[in-house]
Amino acid sequence: MSKALRLSEKWFQRGLWLVALVFAGFLIGLGGSVVGDLPQVEQTLSLEDFIDKPAAAQVRATIASGHKAEEAADTALEQAQLKHQTARANSSAARETFDNWLATRGATGRADQDPEVIKRTKALDALAAAERKAQSAIEQQEQVLLDARQSVQAAQTQLNTLERAADSGLQQAQRAQELRVFGYRLALTLPLLAIAGWLFAKKRKSTYWPFVWGFIYFALFAFFVELVPYLPSYGGYVRYVVGIVLTVLVGRQAIVALNRYLEKQKLAEALPDAQRREELSYDVALARLAKSVCPGCERQVDLKNDHIDFCPHCGIGLFDHCVPCHTRKSAFAKFCHACGTSATQSAPAVAQSP
Repeated sequence: MSKALRLSEKWFQRGLWLVALVFAGFLIGLGGSVVGDLPQVEQTLSLEDFIDKPAAAQVRATIASGHKAEEAADTALEQAQLKHQTARANSSAARETFDNWLATRGATGRADQDPEVIKRTKALDALAAAERKAQSAIEQQEQVLLDARQSVQAAQTQLNTLERAADSGLQQAQRAQELRVFGYRLALTLPLLAIAGWLFAKKRKSTYWPFVWGFIYFALFAFFVELVPYLPSYGGYVRYVVGIVLTVLVGRQAIVALNRYLEKQKLAEALPDAQRREELSYDVALARLAKSVCPGCERQVDLKNDHIDFCPHCGIGLFDHCVPCHTRKSAFAKFCHACGTSATQSAPAVAQSP
């Protein structure tokens, strides 16, 4: 159709399409903000909303005290290990000294040193006892640490059990919440889509068509971008079923529209030639002729063939002759391109040149 428009009209059309796109952009931004804020009408759910709070508080207190006991036992164990290392070092050094002293006494064979042997032996026994006591302290602290860790593990297991039970309730509540939010989005976008359909059917060629098309683009964006991605899946069943239903509905409407169009074309082709040309829009006729298509039946026609004045498919006149200058011209032209005579003075379409 662009070839049938004036140059200034083409630029106006482009400007109006720009207006439509800008209008749609602002509507999409506003709609996106509204749809994005819809989840805020619902309470934010967390695991704490579904867990057994008294039991969880008791278990967490047990875990906290267990961690404190672990830290205390670990510190005491480090101290006990340090004391044991000191006692062992003292015992080892005393034994080495005693062994050296015994070797010296054996070499001299002095009997007056027997009381010293007894004294040193008792000292070694005391050091060995201190070492064993330090080792016992280590074992006790290890047992305390083990008990604390086992207590924490048992409490953690109980907490995990409580959290798993709460997680099941949380997931069910979140699914229900998602369905409600989807319902809010659906309640918002479906009326927009219905209004867009009505505007497309009734107002798309009106004076304010840029705003009509802007709203249509906005409604389509709101439905397919703001709504469809949030469609519940349930393993894909819901989306496939919705897709099938939409396809059937759209396909049925397309089939009905096609049959209605074909019936309308049959009725139009049965009308007299002059009446059919009068009912055709001038711009539509020129646009179809520019595509080498019959304006009446929209079938391909070889318009470059000088011997074709009528459509071979529907019989509508495509070319006639100017009365004053007898120039062959388009039957849909308003003026003769050779002499400028009004088309109302042209002769009826003929099959051959005069």
